[in-house]
Amino acid sequence: MTDTPTADAARILDIATGYMASKQLFHARRIGLFAAVDGGADTVPAIAERCGVSERIAHLLADAMTAQGLLVRTDGHYALAPDAAAYLTGADAAIDLGPFLTFLDEISYPHWLQFAHTVDTTEPGDLRMDDARWATFMAGVMTYNRLHAQEFGRHIDLAGATKALDFGGLSADFALSVMAQNPALHTTFVYAPGFEDGIAEAVAAAGVADRVVEIADTATAAPEGAYDAVFANHVIHRFTAEENARIFRNLRAAATPGATLTVLDFFLDDDAEQRGIDARHAGEYLVIDGTVVYPESQVRGWLNDAGWEVRDKVALPGSPRVLVATAV
Repeated sequence: MTDTPTADAARILDIATGYMASKQLFHARRIGLFAAVDGGADTVPAIAERCGVSERIAHLLADAMTAQGLLVRTDGHYALAPDAAAYLTGADAAIDLGPFLTFLDEISYPHWLQFAHTVDTTEPGDLRMDDARWATFMAGVMTYNRLHAQEFGRHIDLAGATKALDFGGLSADFALSVMAQNPALHTTFVYAPGFEDGIAEAVAAAGVADRVVEIADTATAAPEGAYDAVFANHVIHRFTAEENARIFRNLRAAATPGATLTVLDFFLDDDAEQRGIDARHAGEYLVIDGTVVYPESQVRGWLNDAGWEVRDKVALPGSPRVLVATAV
């Protein structure tokens, strides 16, 4: 008789202690460790001096970031991994994720301490927001959206489109990232009240101020036009199932046959292996403010009923997924 070996517990411990790595990342970035290494401080004493911390802390955090693959250590000298160089070096980064990490540390992480209440009641926690916390919240969310928009522009091909509708999202960056790849694309922005100033500023800063910015309630707006590209990015998690079904019907009415619709959001799926970042955000959205990460199958149902046929699903790195549909 052969004994069946017992599985090891490494994966469970990696998950259970994940918050330790998160906290080390947040504070390595906060003290400027990545910027210091980028600037040539590649030893523990140099990092400590540049960051204004003890050598013990510099050593601890540098080794912790090495363990996570964000630094590379060779004979006591540290160098940045490519992703750390691109996103964690502050002003020199392609996108400085610092504001998003601050949001995770100061808003999201403490809020997850209320997750037991959410599990027991299916209710969000209490954000206890003031002006300063709202500023941290919005800076973090909009920074994360910039990353999503960058990946959206890289991975979604709308080369043939000429007339786009950007509907009800939180940031103009998604449409602008596509327009940068397709200069012939003209976009009309239909956003909820309160977002118009930020959208107008972003459009003007991108040098496309001739684009139209319209204000309408997202749940009930019925855009008019004949659009061959429609963006519904970061929309559905903020609305009920009934509202989302109506939104997709209204968007189909504004689209030409054969038009492309993008639906960017996190989804719970029926794949053999659930994508982790989506499942984590299902908890994040609920504990923060009660919004919903919907099952992909439910979203596909709304789309089919509204006259959209899903033709592709694109997983954006470090970001949500995109359902790409055609107007039929």
